[in-house]
Amino acid sequence: MCGIIGYLGERSAAPIIMESLKRLEYRGYDSAGVAIFNEADGQTSVVKSAAKVDTLVERLTEEMPQGRLGIGHTRWATHGRPTVINAHPHTDCHQRIMVIHNGIIENFAELRKELQARGHVFISETDTEVVPHLIEENDKGDLVAAVRLALVRLKGAYAMAIFSQSDPDLLIGARLNAPLVVGIGNKEWFVASDITAVIPYTKKVLLLGEGEMVSITKLGPEVSTIGGAAVKPKIIEVKWDISQAQKGGYPHFMAKEINEAPEAVSNALRGRLSDEGDVTFEEFGLTDRQLLKVHDIKMVAAGTSYYAALLGKYIIEELARIPVEVEPASEFRYRQPIIDQDTLVIGVSQSGETADTLAAIREARERKAKVLSITNVVGSSMALESDGVIYLHAGPEIGVASTKTFIAHLTCLYLLGIRLAAVRHRLAPERLRELTADLKALPAAVQQVLDRAEAFQTLAKKYSGYR
Repeated sequence: MCGIIGYLGERSAAPIIMESLKRLEYRGYDSAGVAIFNEADGQTSVVKSAAKVDTLVERLTEEMPQGRLGIGHTRWATHGRPTVINAHPHTDCHQRIMVIHNGIIENFAELRKELQARGHVFISETDTEVVPHLIEENDKGDLVAAVRLALVRLKGAYAMAIFSQSDPDLLIGARLNAPLVVGIGNKEWFVASDITAVIPYTKKVLLLGEGEMVSITKLGPEVSTIGGAAVKPKIIEVKWDISQAQKGGYPHFMAKEINEAPEAVSNALRGRLSDEGDVTFEEFGLTDRQLLKVHDIKMVAAGTSYYAALLGKYIIEELARIPVEVEPASEFRYRQPIIDQDTLVIGVSQSGETADTLAAIREARERKAKVLSITNVVGSSMALESDGVIYLHAGPEIGVASTKTFIAHLTCLYLLGIRLAAVRHRLAPERLRELTADLKALPAAVQQVLDRAEAFQTLAKKYSGYR
């Protein structure tokens, strides 16, 4: 989950984008960047930081880019570590087209390979970078048409803001399986990943529908489907204040994140589970031959992640028939664990920085065990120090109590169980089809539970006084 903001209007874009990124930082905070088009010299200033938004703001304040068209991004990494090169915006071979993106492009690897074969040069590790190159490949002088042709090639989820210095009076937004709104001000327009970014400037918001894009000029926004069919804009007046907007209208972040559970499950599954039940992880790092050699599994974790691991034990033992032990990481690191090169040690941690769990996987590596980490943070210490990693893709979790990441952990553990079982041919085809269907139906099932919140609240009030 990342925060994106685009601006086109009559004011200086950079200060507005900086303030908006601060409000969006709860959506991601491992790197940030802006691109501002300066109409005076026809060039685009791109400034990035491999740190929080405040570091970017310091750099911008030293030399404020001038221009009335710009985009900004605060990142929660999914592909590629948090570095300046991987920070958004991303651009094409000629640095004309600028793109920021929230979401996951599932087929980016094959698109990247195809574009490289045509001579395109990539500099980052991100999935996003294929987008400006696809637009460049299709750009024949009509940016909107080129964006459409690029978007139809993408599989996965995206909310994007796009501009080209060849067409400086045009700002484009598009969404599929990820939120995007358009703020409508007085001769100024905003494209943002959520309402938080635009509320200080306007409470008039255009809601983009699924699979829609918006083309904004100084005449205003035009909404259409990705395919090009015109769409009647849906405009609302927002009643929230800024605090409510950051929390999506919920009273606090914990309530918001509980209600993001269906999305967390979808993102954990996205691009990993085929209709036939095949499971693939991008940065898994362990071959089928290595998995076949595994004779036992040790899972190490702390806090809520420990409880996810306890459930993971049942999942893996049932599906793959491999013995699993779960230990508090704080205990594992201080004893003499019986492990060897055929033991798989799985570290479970939302942050990937849990001190005891990090120390436990280091101990495991010293004893020649294979180490797999399941974590939410790309480029975290555990991810970097493991033989393989499974990312949750749940986005930042602000609430102290783990909610959506707990469910994302369980989803990933089910996928891991299926992968381990498949290597050993432990699952009958009908059982695999059943599991696959159930997992794909899980986001909707979680949503059905959340839709009954009022009934649960009534029961909670009724029984809260009993011991």
